[in-house]
Amino acid sequence: MAELDIGKHCNIDSCNQKDFLPFVCDSCSGVFCLEHRSRDSHCCPEVSVKREVSGSGVSTSYPCTFENCRGRELLPVICSECQKHFCLAHRHQDDHKCEKMETPRPRMAATQELVQKIVESKKNAPTSKGRKGAKNSATAAKVALMKLKLHASGDKGLPQTERIYFQVFLPKGTPTSTLPMFFSSKWSVGKVVDFTASQAHLKNSNNMLTARKLRLCHPDTGKALQMDTSLHSLLSLPDGPLYNGGNVILEYLDNESPGVEDVAAYIPSS
Repeated sequence: MAELDIGKHCNIDSCNQKDFLPFVCDSCSGVFCLEHRSRDSHCCPEVSVKREVSGSGVSTSYPCTFENCRGRELLPVICSECQKHFCLAHRHQDDHKCEKMETPRPRMAATQELVQKIVESKKNAPTSKGRKGAKNSATAAKVALMKLKLHASGDKGLPQTERIYFQVFLPKGTPTSTLPMFFSSKWSVGKVVDFTASQAHLKNSNNMLTARKLRLCHPDTGKALQMDTSLHSLLSLPDGPLYNGGNVILEYLDNESPGVEDVAAYIPSS
């Protein structure tokens, strides 16, 4: 499945960089990348700016509109969907519970229909050995989950009921090959990638159009998972690609690459 066309190009002709979280100038309403978001850097034609006057000095700041947040930014950070100001901590749609948050794509219905057909095709298959194998697999998954919970790192502020645990196999050449981690089931695959890159100190150029992208891949097929898909939707699919306590692969891929080719190079067979 093709990735969605998200983000916008910087209005500076000499730049034209595509940014997945573009900044909108509150003076000229132009769209700019991180480097050109200030009025001086893009030579904003609208020099008249509203300023807050405090004592004898003059300063400008932009308060976060998220409920009960007192954060302020010296430069505007505007959500491209709801057009409201936020601090850096709440700039992602899921972080500020954006009123324009996209609903699950219709393609998920087609995926669920395909999975349902596969399940129905197995109803008449012999079950004597299958049940034993399923029971052993379920037991192994529970043991793996218990081990992960002992050592996994993640956002300690996440409620226990939201936590999903994975053994993350890091990109080739990384000093540490694997990292046990936990994430929120409400997060998108894209946010999981960003959070893991931050925790593992990996270079993340996912906001640059031509750079190789960090992608989360299927532990069996190596196929890259869609960045806008939530963990909850992947986990809720019968016989889906992910499960709590399982493995995932994080790797740098070219823009046209569908995923990693040699899964065994990351996850040795037991």
